[in-house]
Amino acid sequence: MNLTLLLDMAADGFGDRVMVGPRADGITAARLRALASGGASVVTEQGADSIVYLAVNGPAFPVALFAASLAGVPLVPVNYRLGSEQLDHLLNQHPKAYAIADLEQHDALVRNGLTGVTPEAWLAAAAAGTPIAEPVETDAAAVVIYTSGTTSAPKGVLLRHSNLVSYVFGTVDFMSADDTDASLISVPPYHIAAVANVISNLYAGRRLMTLESFTPEQWLHLVRTEGVTNALVVPTMLSRIIDADVDHEVPSLRTLAYGGAAMPAPVIERALSLWPSVDFVNAYGLTETSSTISVLGPEDHRAAIASDDPAVRARLGSAGKVVPTIELEVRDEHGGVVAPGVVGRIFVRGDQVSGEYAGSGPAVDEHGFFDTRDEGLVDADGYLFIKGRADDTIIRGAENIAPAEIEAVLLEHSAVSDVAVIGVPDDEWGQRIEAVVVFTAARTATEDELRSHCRERLRGSKTPDRVHVWPELPRTETGKLVRRHVVEQVLAERS
Repeated sequence: MNLTLLLDMAADGFGDRVMVGPRADGITAARLRALASGGASVVTEQGADSIVYLAVNGPAFPVALFAASLAGVPLVPVNYRLGSEQLDHLLNQHPKAYAIADLEQHDALVRNGLTGVTPEAWLAAAAAGTPIAEPVETDAAAVVIYTSGTTSAPKGVLLRHSNLVSYVFGTVDFMSADDTDASLISVPPYHIAAVANVISNLYAGRRLMTLESFTPEQWLHLVRTEGVTNALVVPTMLSRIIDADVDHEVPSLRTLAYGGAAMPAPVIERALSLWPSVDFVNAYGLTETSSTISVLGPEDHRAAIASDDPAVRARLGSAGKVVPTIELEVRDEHGGVVAPGVVGRIFVRGDQVSGEYAGSGPAVDEHGFFDTRDEGLVDADGYLFIKGRADDTIIRGAENIAPAEIEAVLLEHSAVSDVAVIGVPDDEWGQRIEAVVVFTAARTATEDELRSHCRERLRGSKTPDRVHVWPELPRTETGKLVRRHVVEQVLAERS
């Protein structure tokens, strides 16, 4: 199976339907196929072995994705916000690439011996290119996405055509969207959600809009003016949208999906109250799993917010239930599968799961299961709860402590808008617990008050030994906490 199959099905099934960009002058499915074919011939003539995409999201991105597929080379979307050293390291991995880059990134291309074109020049070249004579059929890597590097150096995840097509076939019905439906994506192109939304919306027949630079005002304006029916945001974006002192009316919006990082309970509760008629969906997945592997659906959200049962209400903090095409196991430290309600390491298996890294090959076990390195549990009703990264676990004495548990308690305090809990070296306990909090605009709190708040809800061993107050936390564009930067700065403050 090849991604070009999805493109052909769309172009043949609803070729005149606008699929990318504004409804007035966007790119139709048939035009997308023609541009991708012309772009593929350009890449082939250049002798490139990949397409590096170093630019903001926009129409050039889906054209590049499918042009790469037709040419039989991978698309490599690269984070344009990286520092020069890290960016140079990644670009050096692709010396024979055809590069598409914003003008301000061309110095980086020159430094690394690459030549490139702007997104606008790429679209012009694709339009002028001769359609590729013979599309390349391959199940090699369709996309190489570098992980965010929140806990270590970025790794190149190889997603094969079969992984991505399996994800679409397992989660989307062909031509299931109305011809007036439109989806708004506010994540950068180097995130798996950007790739997944291009192919899933195309397959469904839903027009795709992108927001290059997010602000609450721009997001709300685009939803209203383009009649957006479906949207995807990360938690920090949703928080900023509902906090903005603006008109929040979104009459066309039917579904709002969120993911990429943990959603603070106060934020989603306020969003549900603000837009009671909107269907909220929490999607959990990884780059290595080609995006979503579990979903908390709209009815689960409404049932949780309306319930007085603590167990039902707690589901608002879950990742929902695993999609039918994925097998999930929660294992203990010895590799045994644990009972429902017991925390362990999450392993997954399925056709959409890659678990493959550039330069190191597959990272699955002998049974085909991939170690997500996330800790979590599945309750008796099948709801998945993510407890945090195994790499983040604090070992205090002989006790393993999940930062996410303490962070959730601190976020319940009315003065706290954001928080990170870390372990720092300690001569007596091995590690001590320290918290970094960001206060809301409305109020603040003392360190003793926050520590007491934790002690009342958690046992003493899980109470932070120290609380720092920062104006903001280091997060990626998709809302993920860069915990190693927090640790580095806290240690620097102590030295």
